[in-house]
Amino acid sequence: MTGTRGVYDADHELFRETVRSFIKSEVAPHDEEWERRGIVDRALFTKAGAAGLLMFGTPEAHGGPGIDDWRFSAVVDEEFGRSGFASAGLSIALQNDVVGPYLLDLTDEEQKARWLPGMTSGELVGAIAMTEPGTGSDLAGIATRAVREGDHYVLNGSKTFISNGQNADLVVVAARTSDDKHRGLTLLVVERGTPGFERGRNLDKLGLHGQDTSELHFTDVRVPVANRLGDEGQGFFQLMRNLPQERLSLAVTAVASAEGVLARTMDYVTQRRAFGTPVGSFQHSRFLLAELHTEVDIARVFVDHCVALHARGELTAVQAAKAKWWCTELQVRVADRCLQLHGGYGYMREYPVSRAYTDARIQTIYGGTTEIMKEIIGRDLGL
Repeated sequence: MTGTRGVYDADHELFRETVRSFIKSEVAPHDEEWERRGIVDRALFTKAGAAGLLMFGTPEAHGGPGIDDWRFSAVVDEEFGRSGFASAGLSIALQNDVVGPYLLDLTDEEQKARWLPGMTSGELVGAIAMTEPGTGSDLAGIATRAVREGDHYVLNGSKTFISNGQNADLVVVAARTSDDKHRGLTLLVVERGTPGFERGRNLDKLGLHGQDTSELHFTDVRVPVANRLGDEGQGFFQLMRNLPQERLSLAVTAVASAEGVLARTMDYVTQRRAFGTPVGSFQHSRFLLAELHTEVDIARVFVDHCVALHARGELTAVQAAKAKWWCTELQVRVADRCLQLHGGYGYMREYPVSRAYTDARIQTIYGGTTEIMKEIIGRDLGL
C-alpha cells in the first residue's frame, strides 16, 4: 500500500528504502541480544543519526536537515512497526516524536546550540519524565517539586515507567513550581551526571524487553534556570500541545505493526498444514483473516488522513485521541488472533507472533490509556 496511498510523495518513498535498509543491517542482527540484555545499545542512536533518521526538524546550523515535514518521522515509525522490532522502534520514536518537539520548539538559541547537535547525531539520548508512582495520566496530580533558589531550581521527587530511562542523557522533567493545578507545572531538562539525579532499576516488563524503562529519582538536584523550557508555569500547556503528535506516532506504529504481523501470519497459514490441508484454507481462518485485513485497511485510511492533517498543522487533540485508541486496540486484537492461528507454535518465543502479542499490549496504556482517549472524545461531544 505504501506507494499508492497519497499521503507520501516520492521523497518519502525513497527515504522509506533507507529506513528499511537500516533496519535490516543495524537492527535485525542485534535485536535478540538487546532483548536479552533489556536495553538497546547506544550505538543504535549514533548509527541512526549517521543514517539521517533522527530529528528531522533540527536546523542546518545545528547539524540537522531543517525539514519541517513530520511525514519523514512517520515513515520511520511505520517501518520499525512493520518490521516487528518494537523495542528499537520505540527508542527512536521517543527521540523524534516525543522528546524532540520540546527541544525544537521550546528552546532558546543557547539551548538549541547545546542540545540539538547531540540529539540529531544520536550522541545524546532523550527521555521525558511525567509519570509518577502515584500519578498516571493525571498530569495535574504531579507531585515532583522544583523550588527556585537564585539561578537554580532545587528538584525533588520520583518518576516511574520512563522509557529510555537508562540510556537518557537529557531528561525533560515535569515538576511542580506552584500549587496551581494547571499553571503550577514547569519543564526542566536534567542532564546526565547532575548530582542527586539517580536512576533506579531497569523495569522488568511483559513485553518490549529491549526498551529500557526505568525509575528516576531526584534528591536536591540543582537544575540551572538556563535548563528551563519556556516560561515557568507553562509546563501543563506545553505537554498538552505535544501529546497529539505522540499519540499519532503510536497510532502510526500500531497500524504498521498490525500489517506486519498479518503478513507474517499469512505466510504461516499458507505453509502450515493440518488434516492434510493448509491452515489458512479452513473457513474459519479465511473469515477471520478477511475481517482482520478489512479492519486494518480501514484503520490505515484514517491514520493516513491524520498524518496528512498533522503535516499541514491541522491535527486536533480529539482526532489524535481517536486514532490512538482505535489503532492500538486493533493492534492488540490482530496480534491476539494471529497468535491463535499459529496454534501452540504461536506461544513459542522463536515465532515472531509471540513477541508481537506481548509487545502490543502496552500500546493501549502508554501515551494515554484507551479510557483517557475516550474521555477526551466524550468531552468534545459535550457529554
